[in-house]
Amino acid sequence: MPLGRRALLTGTAGSLAAATLPVRAIAAPRPTEPSGLLHGLGRRDGLFERLPVEDPSRTLLARGWLFHEGDITPPAPVTHDDTYSNAKAGNARGAAAMDYDDSDWAAVTLPHDWASAQGFVETANVAQGYRPRGIGWYRRTLRLDPADRGKRLELHFGAIATAATIWINGSIVARNFSGYNAIDIDLTPFARFGDELNVIAIRVDANAMEGWWYEGAGLYRQVWLSKRAPVSITTDGVHCDPRLGSDGRWSVPVTVALNSIAREMAAANVLVDLLDPAGKVVASARGQAQLPPLGEAEVALSLPVADPQLWSIETPTLYTVRVITDAPGGGDERRIAIGFRTIRFDASQGFFLNDKAVKLKGVCLHQDHAGVGVAVPDALLAWRLQRMKDTGVNAIRCSHNAQAEAFYQLCDRMGFVVMDENRVFNPAPENMAQLEWLVRAHRNHPSIILWSVFNEEPMQGTEAGVEMVRRMAAQVHALDDSRPVTAAMNGSFYDPKNVSSVVDVMGFNYYQGDYDKFHALNPAKPSTSSEDTSAFMTRGAYTTDKAAHVLSSMDDEAAPWGATHRDAWAEIAKRRFIAGGFVWTGFDYHGEPTPFTWPTIASFFGILDLCGFPKTAYDIHRAHWIDDQAVVGVAPHWTWPGKEGQPMPLLVTSNAERVRLVLNGRMIGEQAVDRIMGNRFTVAYAPGRLEAIALRGGREVARAVHETAGPAVALRLTPARRQMLGDNEDVVPVTIDAVDAKGRHVPTENRTTRFTIDGATLIGVGNGDPNSHESEKAPQRSLFNGLAQMLVQAGEGRGKVTIVASADGLRAARLVIDRLAATPRAQVAVTPPGAFILGWRRSRSFATAPDPGMTPPVNDNNSWDFTRSGTPAAPEAGPSFRLYRAALPVRRRVVAEGGTLSFAQIEGRATVYVDGRQVAAKTDPAAGTLVVPVPAGAKGVAVLVAAVPGARSGITGAVRLAPKG
Repeated sequence: MPLGRRALLTGTAGSLAAATLPVRAIAAPRPTEPSGLLHGLGRRDGLFERLPVEDPSRTLLARGWLFHEGDITPPAPVTHDDTYSNAKAGNARGAAAMDYDDSDWAAVTLPHDWASAQGFVETANVAQGYRPRGIGWYRRTLRLDPADRGKRLELHFGAIATAATIWINGSIVARNFSGYNAIDIDLTPFARFGDELNVIAIRVDANAMEGWWYEGAGLYRQVWLSKRAPVSITTDGVHCDPRLGSDGRWSVPVTVALNSIAREMAAANVLVDLLDPAGKVVASARGQAQLPPLGEAEVALSLPVADPQLWSIETPTLYTVRVITDAPGGGDERRIAIGFRTIRFDASQGFFLNDKAVKLKGVCLHQDHAGVGVAVPDALLAWRLQRMKDTGVNAIRCSHNAQAEAFYQLCDRMGFVVMDENRVFNPAPENMAQLEWLVRAHRNHPSIILWSVFNEEPMQGTEAGVEMVRRMAAQVHALDDSRPVTAAMNGSFYDPKNVSSVVDVMGFNYYQGDYDKFHALNPAKPSTSSEDTSAFMTRGAYTTDKAAHVLSSMDDEAAPWGATHRDAWAEIAKRRFIAGGFVWTGFDYHGEPTPFTWPTIASFFGILDLCGFPKTAYDIHRAHWIDDQAVVGVAPHWTWPGKEGQPMPLLVTSNAERVRLVLNGRMIGEQAVDRIMGNRFTVAYAPGRLEAIALRGGREVARAVHETAGPAVALRLTPARRQMLGDNEDVVPVTIDAVDAKGRHVPTENRTTRFTIDGATLIGVGNGDPNSHESEKAPQRSLFNGLAQMLVQAGEGRGKVTIVASADGLRAARLVIDRLAATPRAQVAVTPPGAFILGWRRSRSFATAPDPGMTPPVNDNNSWDFTRSGTPAAPEAGPSFRLYRAALPVRRRVVAEGGTLSFAQIEGRATVYVDGRQVAAKTDPAAGTLVVPVPAGAKGVAVLVAAVPGARSGITGAVRLAPKG
């Protein structure tokens, strides 16, 4: 039986209610489960549950795209005719032209980051990870059903990296200069229907850089097509964030923005329902609006709610606001998840959620992952967030830009609070529009608790900077009055003019020594660490070798402006007035290879590496942040051949009362737990079994174990899940490691592994090595300090995914993942390839047949009509003849080998000429088809149509050019 949106969750964790946590990629560890490099990576207790659809009018436009890497510069117009045409709507030239030859472009599926497939080049930008980005083009042909006439049609691009120009049917419809905001395009006035196809062309300039990190390139988020009623709800047009009144009563104020493309005045009825977590309607309201043609209106309603279940980090309970409109021409609908919660930042007591003090245990996140760059599928994003949950994270800062819509939905459902951050610090209209989009698009999410208007801006201590923030903050508050505004400042806190005076919450990037001084000078200003730590670790390495660009994972390396993980949290934890912190960073990320440059291509800051494999910082922060279960970790691993008898420094981290260290059954020592700084032991290395035992009340509550591994003899494959949805979208990360003869993980193995996959697609590989230049797309990857990762994306339908991994000198590993039947999300149909003649020049009507060689005079743009396939000529009283002329679309294979020209419908008798030679004739005046041969190298076609008196005539269907065969 196909699985719907509420996929069954199975395994040791049992079922989870959709209203609390519908995504489970990894279970929480058992108290006695050994920690280590594989911790949490191989749980098999659930399926990724697809996120609910907010706007049911949207259909994915992920397939059917063609991609060309590199720019395509059209030839400059020279003749008068070319220059005249170039200035007209629909007459784009070059790769934006409707009839451009894209037959040799690569077919791609979205999301797509072309930079992730690039090699590393020393002369490329260091901050972008030494990957060339450049310019690329995308094209997509789209067929719209004639039944869609009269509907509001909209294209929604989740984001494009970076500067994009978008054409529809040869007309520029949008220019966008940021790689992080969504782009919504009203397709309606440009749309063509039936066999007259639509062409979307996009030029992407990824040379444009907004950040100092890896930003990717291309259509790296999803694209959707919406088909809505003539009177419909505006995109991001519903605001429904709950409020708690001063009388202690809850309500949901709902504002619904409507727009109309109708030709007449229209009345729209609006019904709003509130559904509880079980789907039961618990409140309703109705309203009505009058909309003029091409006009807008708003309907404001309020839903009183008695004693709702609250949304919290521990219990992220979600309700649904359902908005349904009814107007002439049809209805529209939105389903928006909301949460009932209160937030406040107190200047002396920190952050409160539902009037309960909550320390923000946060991380900063960029959006890329090993193997896929920034084109991260939803299931992988859910897995990444679950890795953060396992670390004890409760707060995420979007660094330094908006994330994908799925990110916010997942945070709502998984129980994270979020600092949402604006990208460009500039109140100019273009940039203010991006800030407005950010707030409108995300203001209904209960996870969001802060709006950040900038990160580390040099103008933060100037009068101009203050005025800029004032305007940006005012705009945010006008759109959302329920959340405070902050700015991530890295200095200038005490300057006479600085932006801390005009934000609601002070955000410190580092400067931990200034917490107390600032608080003393500004006792009424709430404060948080907006960014802290910046510690360095190479996963699996425990001594620093700067010549090799390797940094110890023992938490003793940090940037000059930062601190170790333990020192940074110590400063935050001891001060109640600091609301919390955001570690730089949760994951390593491509680019910004601080403190090194070439050949290092990624960062060292992460608690987890590029693949989500844990560093020592993972166990450090679990001890800091997890309160509801006992945890313990010990570093380093215990496989050190050749170091027998040498003193080995150990770091044990736990949240228990005491820790005991045992080696080969002999107690080495026991200490009272230092939860923040951890516990240090020094042990003479001896192979065997090293155990760190956490005690509470004298009783063991958790244990971490490392065993000395022998030589590697085999590979092992460990999936994050043993099942996946057969929907062409689900992704499962699979860990590759080597084991010894007793099945123990070998943390020092680095040999190359190769793999084959059947029943799924390999979309990326990685190993977490910030110095590796191996391909992230090839079906092979070296282990790095014992680990590598492959990302496997499901095919369609029920079946088996079989993965085989091999390496020289090791026994191969075989893994089978069950692919379950699941209904794929609806996709816009892919239009079959082929070139269409859309534009024709049509002569005036003649009483007798004109010379078929006749052409429009040079520079004459008036005596011959510009017409399109599918457009009939009006009936005339007597016999009439019209000549149609067009250039044949250039298609390389047709030019070389010849092809066929198919007329879906011609009305009237017709004679067809190719390059002046008659090639076919239609003698029946009734509407009919015609297929004619096209010789190799042909350039133009002419059609002489003879109309029957009183009947319409002409080329009234699509005209398609195809290669032979």
